[in-house]
Amino acid sequence: MGVVTESQFHVLAVDDSPFDRKMIERLLQKSSCQVTTVDSGSKALEFLGLRESNESDDPNATSTSPEVEINLIITDYCMPGMTGYDLLKRVKESAAFRSIPVVIMSSENVPARISRCLEEGAEEFFLKPVKLADLTKLKSHMMKPKLKKESEKPAAEVKPEIEEKESSVIEILTLHQELDSEQQEPVLSNNKRKSMEEVISTTDR
Repeated sequence: MGVVTESQFHVLAVDDSPFDRKMIERLLQKSSCQVTTVDSGSKALEFLGLRESNESDDPNATSTSPEVEINLIITDYCMPGMTGYDLLKRVKESAAFRSIPVVIMSSENVPARISRCLEEGAEEFFLKPVKLADLTKLKSHMMKPKLKKESEKPAAEVKPEIEEKESSVIEILTLHQELDSEQQEPVLSNNKRKSMEEVISTTDR
C-alpha cells in the first residue's frame, strides 16, 4: 500500500477472487485511496465490528466502532457464504454504519439484481472488469458523509466562534474610544490654557 495521508479516503474492498481483489486495490491506490482488502462478507463485518448473525433485534447492539474510519465499501456480488447484497443489507441495517456508501461489483449483467441492490441503498453497481474511470465516481459518494457531518454540527459548537468574534469587535471599539479620548485631552488642555490667558489679560487691563 502507498503512504497514507490525512487527505486520503479509506476504502474497504471485498472480493473472494484474489485476482479481482488485487486489481481493485491497485485501481483504488491510483485514485489516492487507502485500501483494506478482505476475501468475504463475514470478514468485512468482522473488520467493521459487526457480528455476522443477528443475535439481537436491535441493530445497535451488534455493532462496535472500528479502529479506523471507513469512507466507502466496494464489494463483489457473488461470493460464497455471504453475498455482496447480504453485506449491503447488514451495513444499511446498522445505525452506526448505514451512512457509509456501498458499491456493488459483478461480472454478470442482471437487471433485476442491479435494481435490487440500488433499491437497498447501493450507490453504484459496476460491471467487471472495473475500470479506473468507474472509480472516479466514488469520490463524490465518499464526500457525502463528511459534508453531512459538517452540516449537522451542533449550534453549541458554532456559538463560541460567534461569541469570540463579538468579543474581538468590542475590544477593538474600546481601543478606538481610548485613542479618541487621548487625542481629545491635549485639545481640552489647550482650550483651558487659552481661557486662563484671556482672564489674566483682562485683569491686567
